[in-house]
Amino acid sequence: MKTAHYHLIAFLVIAAWGTTFAATMILLHNGLSPRDIFFYRFLVAYVAIWFFGPRRLFADNFKDEFLLMLAGITGGSVYFMAENTALEFTHASNVALLACTAPIFTIFLSRFLLKEKIEKNRNLLRGSILALAGVVLVTFNGRFLLQMNPMGDILGLLAAISWAFYIIVLKLLDGRYSMLFITRKVFFYGLLTLLPLFLHRPLNFNAFVLRQPIIFGNLLYLGLAASLICYFFWNIVVKRLGAVRASYYIYLAPVVTMATAVVILNETITFMAVAGAILILAGVALAEKQKTDKKQVLDPGS
Repeated sequence: MKTAHYHLIAFLVIAAWGTTFAATMILLHNGLSPRDIFFYRFLVAYVAIWFFGPRRLFADNFKDEFLLMLAGITGGSVYFMAENTALEFTHASNVALLACTAPIFTIFLSRFLLKEKIEKNRNLLRGSILALAGVVLVTFNGRFLLQMNPMGDILGLLAAISWAFYIIVLKLLDGRYSMLFITRKVFFYGLLTLLPLFLHRPLNFNAFVLRQPIIFGNLLYLGLAASLICYFFWNIVVKRLGAVRASYYIYLAPVVTMATAVVILNETITFMAVAGAILILAGVALAEKQKTDKKQVLDPGS
């Protein structure tokens, strides 16, 4: 498969993840808590992947098993609980903006943990700045109401750092196991490390509520499409494009979220938000524009 195909896959995955905001909001409005949503989402994905994935239970050695557990924590329980809990303390716009700092953390972690030499390309920095500026406009949608709330903003930042670590862990596991096996272990350890939280507040297991079409349908979408399919293909994207290049597609998530909110949640959109979307697209395109006269060390598929 050519590199261009992996860029298309990355865009489609981020597009799907951008729609999960609306699905999650619908579930929250119908009585499920953030931890309930995450548990059922990953449970559906974990059960479903057994029909496709390898039957092996453990990695080849303790170190790799530890890395798989770390992937489940950083890309599962810590990421989702930090992000969702942050919404209880601060504005959604703050959380969305902080989540888009993940590519920046990925760059630094790739440099210091993976020892990757990030090419001195001005387009990389300019594209990042342009895309981040666009994220600000899209996130606030013309309403600049940024308010600092230490607890909520710290949790939002923690979610971004956690996702950056997840991408790094995927690179450390690169080439040793199938993507289906890695993805299944992410779901397993994500669920396992979430369980202690239910000691404080039990899981909502109201069969009447869960059988409602709007609840059941959105949980299936989050579990099968946004988790099972998207995590599998995102892991492939990170493997083929590299940690840094894959992470830049995260900037596109607010654009999709904005469009979905307009269609499903009947939210309004401003000219400033549209301008922000254009800046994001331009920034991602600019950051991706690499020099062709040097080998791309961040593109193992080249």
